[in-house]
Formats: sequence, C-alpha cells, structure tokens
Amino acid sequence: MWMTVGTQRFAVALEDNPTARAFQQLLPITLDMEELNGNEKHAALPRSLPTRSARPGTLRAGDVMLYGDNTLVVFYETFASSYSYTRIGRIEGSAGLASALGSGHQRVTFTVR
Repeated sequence: MWMTVGTQRFAVALEDNPTARAFQQLLPITLDMEELNGNEKHAALPRSLPTRSARPGTLRAGDVMLYGDNTLVVFYETFASSYSYTRIGRIEGSAGLASALGSGHQRVTFTVR
C-alpha cells in the first residue's frame, strides 16, 4: 500500500491479518488526520474493522495501527505506550516521515500499491 502526504509517498507493508485486509477494502481513501501528542496522527475510519488488539509496549516511527475498532493511527515518533492497538502495517523506511506529517492536521491518502 502507499501512503501519500503532500508530494511525499511512503510504501507501507501490510500485516497478514483480518484488520489489514479489511483496511485494504477501504482503499483508496483520503483522511484528514489530526495531530496528537507530537508523535502521531489519527483519523476516524468510515466503518469499524475487525480487531485483535495487544499492548505493543513500544510504538515505533512508521507503525500503522488501529485504535479501538475505527481509528487509524500513524506514528511518526518512537515511544513507550501502555495503550492497546491492532497492527495494520509498517511504513518501509520512515526517514522523512516526521517532517512530511509535520505539526497540525494533515490530509493523508492511502492507495493500493
């Protein structure tokens, strides 16, 4: 899958799980993603996805996760967390991700590779 922010495009390796497959069925999708805590962007999806949440302990820059059953989260900083997520995928080579996402809200498009 591709994730596009402005003119920058990032390859995303999807997990082999029901959540990632359900997310793929939503593509292409453009989301207005809100800033949270200086380390992530999040947006509500148009429908709930299947979940199998777990506490990863450490969230890494480039993680693409589902919070609850309908909130997509893209992490652009690495940090410890006690929250539970369902993994959707991982951005391959997250260099430049933090600067692309920047501060504030961003319009992000996800498309099939």
